[in-house]
Amino acid sequence: MLDPMALVRALPADIAQGLIWGIMALGVYITFKILKFADLTVDGSLATGGAVTVMLVLAGVNPIVALLCAIVVGLIAGGITGLLHTALGIPDILAGILSQIALYSINLNIMGKANQAISIDKYDLLVSLRYVNEAILICLILAAVIVAILYWYFGTEQGSSIRATGCNPQMSSAQGINIKFTKVLALSLSNGLVALAGGLLAQYQGFADINMGRGAIVIGLAAVIIGEVLGEALLRKHLNFIGRLIFVVLGGIIYYIVIGFVLWLKMPSDDMKLFTAIVVALFLAIPYLRGKAKTSFRKAAKRGGI
Repeated sequence: MLDPMALVRALPADIAQGLIWGIMALGVYITFKILKFADLTVDGSLATGGAVTVMLVLAGVNPIVALLCAIVVGLIAGGITGLLHTALGIPDILAGILSQIALYSINLNIMGKANQAISIDKYDLLVSLRYVNEAILICLILAAVIVAILYWYFGTEQGSSIRATGCNPQMSSAQGINIKFTKVLALSLSNGLVALAGGLLAQYQGFADINMGRGAIVIGLAAVIIGEVLGEALLRKHLNFIGRLIFVVLGGIIYYIVIGFVLWLKMPSDDMKLFTAIVVALFLAIPYLRGKAKTSFRKAAKRGGI
């Protein structure tokens, strides 16, 4: 028998983790939607953020300072991917894969082994699974601050240059925008946010693992696509840029609530990656199928009118 109260009790933890992954999805949104860059670095930079955070906390560094250091390391990782692409001419997907592979070894060197644990009993962590309500509040405030900063930044001249580069790089270059610089900058910002999410996740779950970033890009894409489809369905033409950012975070929450529901149904946990891939594929297909349906109706209407 399925216990409905078990699903209710698990809801706060799903929301907290969804908020963390929603912050990570904001980083994916910068590259995937704004820059139009398929960046696979995030699978490595998420684990790097977690590894750096945990090791610094173990060394006695304040957890907040450890998160700031994780952001810096993420900025560097994203910048390297950008340089591989812009300076060496490596295709975007391959540049991300190369950085991701390199980060696996770097993360092992940072931690000294495959995983490292930290305890809320010994360290004053910013978020913890033991105090879920506090974690939700902190992550919610942090997500709101990040959304506000991103909304302001992408309205500046530099942020607009990044958006223009993603929209039309040839025209942007003709207008005097250094598109190589904007690509490196956007990739750095993206992976900085991803590393921040990795640091938060490591504190929340109490450990960093070498494989904690595996499949992160799929979860990030799921949050982005779910949020975008939901936002367009609810707000339609009124969905502006800040609305899209907010719905990306909501997409992360919805994704983890769905995952919690699936686990509550006692479906095999080994199939989670398959389930995630199916969910992302479905939400990616919805805008295309909806547009195709509208086009078919228009054609039918014209034929009827004739």
